Amino acid sequence: MSAGKILVVDDDPQIRRVMKATLVGHNYEVIEARTGEEALEIAPQEMPNLVLLDLNMPGMGGLETCRALRSTSEIPVIILSVRNSEKDKVAALDAGADDYVTKPFGIEELLARIRAALRRTPSEGGPHTFTAPDIEIDFDSRRVTVRGKAVRLTPKEFELLRYLVAHTGKPVTHRELLQAVWGPDYGDEPEYLRVFINQLRKKIEANPAKPKYILTEPWLGYRFAGPE
Repeated sequence: MSAGKILVVDDDPQIRRVMKATLVGHNYEVIEARTGEEALEIAPQEMPNLVLLDLNMPGMGGLETCRALRSTSEIPVIILSVRNSEKDKVAALDAGADDYVTKPFGIEELLARIRAALRRTPSEGGPHTFTAPDIEIDFDSRRVTVRGKAVRLTPKEFELLRYLVAHTGKPVTHRELLQAVWGPDYGDEPEYLRVFINQLRKKIEANPAKPKYILTEPWLGYRFAGPE
């Protein structure tokens, strides 16, 4: 039984061969693309469950490819790169990536990241709806309406918002949020939260610079404030 279909995008044929052999050995189906342009052609046809995307490629780079994928799809994207600076990680997350793995990496680490990206937080036991004068959220249908207009959230943005709403009025630590949304192997990636909270605020807050719903708890985490 397949554990999922993964699109590996890398211009280095040796890396693609190693990745394919490893992933197939762990019951994943693997399709390959040599360039960002090729990945954009293949993805709609093959409908992979996840994309492993190299950051540095000739032609269309990883960031541009990620933005293009994200504009039409909610497919999870993991960026692979030799760069390890926070600036590069933030740029990748801002482009729509779900995760960022630095080369060289251990296969067990990569497999854990893949499992986390493929995982969906179950909604059982959480809130079904949230209603305020300017926001309506239906968690069962994954629909968000802000000031009368439908707003599209990525899966990670939606899961993050759902967890915050489920704990309305209570401060939630960085570590708790990361482990709830990304998985138990996370907890030391505060830059992930900064990027995704910023994206959420842009989508649901009337004034993202002065949010009234998603509030920062300095040095601790974040808190969702219910309607006044």
